[in-house]
Amino acid sequence: MKNRKKIVSVVAGVMALVMLLTLILGLLPTSASAASSSEIRKQINALKAEKEEISKQITLVQEQYEENEDEIADIIARKNVIDQEIQLLSTQITNIHEQIASYNLLIADKQDELDNAQLRYENMNQENKDRIRAMEEEGELSYWEVLFKANSFSDLLDRLNMVEEIAASDNRRLQELGEAAEAVEVAREDLEAEKAELVLTQQELDDTQAEMDEKRAEADQLFQELLTKADDLEALEAEFEAMEEAFLKEIAQKEVEFSAAKQAEWAAYMATYVPPEGSGNTGASAGGTGGTASSSGWLIPCNYSSITSPFGNRTAPTAGASSNHMGIDLDSTTGTTVIASRPGTVVAAGYTNAAGNYVKIDHGDGYTSIYMHLNNYNVSAGQIVGGGQSIGAVGATGVATGDHLHFGITKNGVYVNPSEYLF
Repeated sequence: MKNRKKIVSVVAGVMALVMLLTLILGLLPTSASAASSSEIRKQINALKAEKEEISKQITLVQEQYEENEDEIADIIARKNVIDQEIQLLSTQITNIHEQIASYNLLIADKQDELDNAQLRYENMNQENKDRIRAMEEEGELSYWEVLFKANSFSDLLDRLNMVEEIAASDNRRLQELGEAAEAVEVAREDLEAEKAELVLTQQELDDTQAEMDEKRAEADQLFQELLTKADDLEALEAEFEAMEEAFLKEIAQKEVEFSAAKQAEWAAYMATYVPPEGSGNTGASAGGTGGTASSSGWLIPCNYSSITSPFGNRTAPTAGASSNHMGIDLDSTTGTTVIASRPGTVVAAGYTNAAGNYVKIDHGDGYTSIYMHLNNYNVSAGQIVGGGQSIGAVGATGVATGDHLHFGITKNGVYVNPSEYLF
């Protein structure tokens, strides 16, 4: 139940998040033509932030699912124990039924004993009554008659012996009657004891049956809880995945709108762009001036003294350097300003072990330019730059044998010789 409360909390949080997202998206511009690239980028960032929240919720659900796996295993183990207990209870109930059958046999035997004792008592009682009645009828019961009818002293002794024998016989009969009565009473007490034990056994049976029913109900409840929890987690995971998919589609659509807006902005910029006037290029051997424009409109990216490494195959100047040089190296000094050779959008600005600090610019017409080994850079990805705008400074970062600028150009993704565009 505790985990189910957690799940409910997560669902409530997600629902609130969805409502908030709906409100945010409702406030954002929906038409790419009416929004600038910066506005679309803000929308994309907002969508990514919301998508990140959904990802966090998915992670949370996955963590809860892992926790639930342990709990589910525990529930299954508990159910197995309950099943074993039910099996033991069933065995006990069978045993109790067998005991009850034995008790019934014992009770039947005791009833036979009781009936026999009662019959014996009744027979002996009737025999005694018959004997006394016969003695009364024959006049033999009166002791006075025994004493006064004696003819002699010896006759008197005989008569007294007879009286004693009669008394002894009476005593024996009375004792037998007492023993018979006692046997009847003992049999009756035994019967009552067996009945009481049978009642207790029956109560134990009822209690055991109730316990078994309770255990079975608990097992069923745990099993249903297991199924419900699994359904809840599966439904929640499916809902999260659907929401994440919706965010990804929305982000992809916004990226398309962003690219279209950037292209439109670049086209508008180029329609009004006038390249700065320069003094021209004096050649590679004599050096060159940064900002000088070629006939193709490309600007020399920095002041340099010479081209120390041309485009194409070469002997690697140091370990880790390429033997197939995909650019030209302009010999310069650290701190010399590096400019964008043409207007465009910065698509990367960062650091790698080989290139050191570098900047990559997409010029929007299939061309890109790259500037490596910079001492530092002052632009960031997504930023629009104009031709001749400062983007950093010459340095020797990465795999470099000295201060210089590695400058490269790609056309439709393939490196081309920059010299053919600069000079």
